[in-house]
Amino acid sequence: QAQLAESGGGSVPAGGSLRLSCEASGSTISMYAMAWFRQAPGKEREFVAAISWNGRAKNYTDSVKGRFTISRSNNKNTLYLQMNNLRPEDAAAYYCAQGGRMFGQGSQNSPDYVSWGQGSQVTVFS
Repeated sequence: QAQLAESGGGSVPAGGSLRLSCEASGSTISMYAMAWFRQAPGKEREFVAAISWNGRAKNYTDSVKGRFTISRSNNKNTLYLQMNNLRPEDAAAYYCAQGGRMFGQGSQNSPDYVSWGQGSQVTVFS
């Protein structure tokens, strides 16, 4: 399992953009699906987006489709989340996660992920 570290969070106005990065260290993530989850205060952690081990398959929760894009660079051992047209309801701590099965396609279920970052805070003000 890799150690994961998110960066790129911040405070933006509604309609703004942010790009989150998740750098993996200690082990390669190139053979594993990766995902982003988020958790707002007082709410349960929820799935945001996932990408297959080779980047060919992606899936998103409905509320972010058309606004967020997940991508990865296996050469850089890094996962990304481009977030455009941010809304106040997108505000949360964002976590990246590494899948537990080699050559995974990207699950929406948090128990399928075995390594998690510490989170990056995103604040959206109106």
